[in-house]
Amino acid sequence: MPLPDMNLLIALDALLEEGSVVAAARRMHLSPAAMSRTLTRIREALGDPVLVRAGRGLVPTPRALALQGQVRSLVEQATEVFQARDEVDMSTLARRFNLRSNDVFFGAFGGQLVEVLRTQAPDSSLRFGPEGEGDDDALREGRIDLHVTSRRNFGPEIKVQQLFTTRFVALAREAHPIFEAPITPERFARYDHVSVSRRGRPHGPIDTALASLELSRRVTLTTPNFHSAIFSIAASDLIVSLPEPVLWGLRELGLRMRPFVIPLVLEPVSVVQAWHPRFDKDPAHRWLRQTLKHICTTADARNAGVWPAA
Repeated sequence: MPLPDMNLLIALDALLEEGSVVAAARRMHLSPAAMSRTLTRIREALGDPVLVRAGRGLVPTPRALALQGQVRSLVEQATEVFQARDEVDMSTLARRFNLRSNDVFFGAFGGQLVEVLRTQAPDSSLRFGPEGEGDDDALREGRIDLHVTSRRNFGPEIKVQQLFTTRFVALAREAHPIFEAPITPERFARYDHVSVSRRGRPHGPIDTALASLELSRRVTLTTPNFHSAIFSIAASDLIVSLPEPVLWGLRELGLRMRPFVIPLVLEPVSVVQAWHPRFDKDPAHRWLRQTLKHICTTADARNAGVWPAA
C-alpha cells in the first residue's frame, strides 16, 4: 500500500479551516486551479466529497468534521519534526496566529500588536475571533493559538498567564446631567444604563453592588459589545460601564464623552492569556505570548490613572 501524500494532509487542513478553495490556495501559495485539483485528489483518497457547496460557500461533510481534529494534530506533529525548537526567524516566518478575545482587548491593544507584527514578522498575520459560548475545545483542538479573556474555567492542562488587572469605569456624553453635582450611588442609579453582555444579560456585578445599598438601576439597552454601547450613549442620557482600557482608545479618537469613577465597591478584573501546552516549546508562539505580555504591561503602566482620576 503506497504511503499517503503529506501535502494532501496539509492541504486538507487548510481547506477545512478556511472553508474556501481560494483562501486555502492563498494560504498555501498555490493557484485556485491547483488547489481545486488537490481537493479532487483528497476526495478520491478519502472517498468523500469533503467540502460541498451551500449557497455561495462551501461546508464540510460530517466525515470531514470528524477528521478535522486528527488532521490538525498530524500537521502540527509533522511541522514540529522539521522546525527548530529553540529559535525562529520571525522576519521570514509566514504564519497566521489565531487569537480569541472580546472587542475590549482588540480595541485597546490590537493596533499595537499589528504594528509589532508589521515590523518584526511582516510575513505573518493575525486573525481575531470573538468570544463565544460552547466552544471550550478550541484551544485543545488547536483552532486558536491564544485565548485572551477574564474567565478562569479552562481545563487543567491549559496554561494561563496574567496580562493585566483593570477596573470598570463609567462613561457618558460630556453634557450629561450626572456631571452637574457630585456623583453618588443614588445619582448613578437614577439614570438609565446600557448593559454589555454577549449572552444578553441585563444585570451583573454593578447591580449586586447597588442592591447591597438597597438601590437598583434601570437597564434600557442590552448590547453584545462595548463599541456599540459607546455609540448608543453619544446622543442620549444613557450611561455605560466598561473596562478602563476601552477609554485609552477613546482618548486617542477625541470623542466628546466623559468618563467617571463608579461610586461603588467593585472587584477588579484580571485579564489572562491562555494556551495549550503543545505550544510551550514553539518559538513563534512564545514570541507571540511575550509580545502580548510586553504590550499589555507597557500600556497598563503608561495609562494607569490617566483617565479618569480615582
